[in-house]
Parts: sequence; C-alpha cells; structure tokens
Amino acid sequence: MAYLCIALTILFTVYGQLVIKWQAGLVMVRYPLIAGQFQYILRMLMNAWVLSGLLAAFLASLCWMVAVTRLQLSKAYPFMALNFILVGIAAVPLFGELFTWPKAVGLVLIVLGIAISSQG
Repeated sequence: MAYLCIALTILFTVYGQLVIKWQAGLVMVRYPLIAGQFQYILRMLMNAWVLSGLLAAFLASLCWMVAVTRLQLSKAYPFMALNFILVGIAAVPLFGELFTWPKAVGLVLIVLGIAISSQG
C-alpha cells in the first residue's frame, strides 16, 4: 500500500506540473495584454485545467501523508526524484523542449541515486 501511495504521489505531481506548464503558456498567448502578475494569476485560477493541477497537488499531498506513515522517510523520499525524470522526459514531446546530453546524464544520475539510496 505504501508504494502504491508513492506511485500515486508521483503521478499526481507530474500531472499537476505538466498541466500548469501547459496552461501557463496558453494563458500568456491568449491574454498578452494582461497588465500584471495579479491579473495573470487570477486568470490562471479561473482555468479549469489549472484547478485540476492544483487538485492533483493536493491529492499528491494526501497520498504522501499515507506513504510516510507506512515507510521510513529516508526510504520513501528518494522516489520523489522520479518526478524530475518523468517531467523532464514528458516536456520533450509536450512542450518541444530539447533533450540534451547533459540532461540525459543528469537523469541517469538521478536513477542511480534512487537505486542506491533506496537500498539503505
């Protein structure tokens, strides 16, 4: 159950990050004349997709609370680094971001770090 909660935490977190990035770009394109940050934030908070991303963050927090009640934090927390990997990889096809050698090496190091730190 604890590992399922960690997986749900990761899934909800990644979803929230990607949706908010997606909608942040669209709001700036649709409303380029927004006078300041306050209006931009209000526009974002009225967006159903953004609200779903915020709800996902809340659900991720609930799942995380359940996970850490069942696992040692030092065992559970390294899995949160999977967020970096999944968001980094998903950003390539979704947002046209470049996947460079330094990014690839960094992601491999994250995977190695997860593997090593979850052993102890």
